[in-house]
Amino acid sequence: MALRKLAHYAVRAKDLEASRRFYEDVLQLRVGRRPPFPFPGIWLYLDDDESEFGVVHLVGEGAGASHYLGAGPATASADTGLLDHIAFLADDWPALRERCRAAGLAYVERAVPGLGLMQIFVTDPSGVTVELNFPA
Repeated sequence: MALRKLAHYAVRAKDLEASRRFYEDVLQLRVGRRPPFPFPGIWLYLDDDESEFGVVHLVGEGAGASHYLGAGPATASADTGLLDHIAFLADDWPALRERCRAAGLAYVERAVPGLGLMQIFVTDPSGVTVELNFPA
């Protein structure tokens, strides 16, 4: 077996609607098809994503989610590593900067020495750090 690519990442959203707005309005992912799971959630897709699985899965609160996915940690513990951030390649930093400002989102901007990349770090409503890499 060999890994081929990352399929998606899932966020147990503290506020499903706020998370949807962040990923849809700020990062411009599109809401798409989601199987009829017995708990609330939203699947988001990259604009050119033709898969059936999406790139970000938002999981809403509810007993159905805990039954299907397990209880999940309430906080980081010694039993697991701490996820630091998720990263995307991106373009059009000026447009994203305006969307961040319009949404009142703080961000950190960094240049990667020697790689010609501009990195932007922004935090989603559930506290997940998203890194966006733009050509410098």
